[in-house]
Amino acid sequence: MASGNVETHRAGHEAFNQRDFEAMTKHYADNIGWTDHSQSRTFRTPQEFKDDFLPGWIQTSSDIRITDPHYIDAGQTVVCTFNVAGTHDGPLGPFPATGKQFALPLCEMWHFDSSGQVVGGDLYYDQVSLLTQLGLMPEPSSA
Repeated sequence: MASGNVETHRAGHEAFNQRDFEAMTKHYADNIGWTDHSQSRTFRTPQEFKDDFLPGWIQTSSDIRITDPHYIDAGQTVVCTFNVAGTHDGPLGPFPATGKQFALPLCEMWHFDSSGQVVGGDLYYDQVSLLTQLGLMPEPSSA
């Protein structure tokens, strides 16, 4: 049986797929330390996370979905590997939409306090892979 922390993480991903950012962050503490390491950006409040980080993904890909999640219960941390898939139909930073499909593996950790509130997170993914799939960067040469 999955722990409450795993269920909170899973429910957050389901809420993302439904575009319900309030539900996704309802178990977040008032102050968080949630870092997107690929972008070197840290969010300090659930509101900042909801207003800046989450809509950014949707703006870039209106049909983006989390797929194939695998949750690992590590006590006060839950690790999840998953994929996101979608269509690049909106701007990605300085890049205009390409209309291309993408699929990207990610690794994410949600950190919990003893009462089950999310106090932070860490997200890791390969931006080069994303940019090459979208035709915005040449394929890296193999060494």
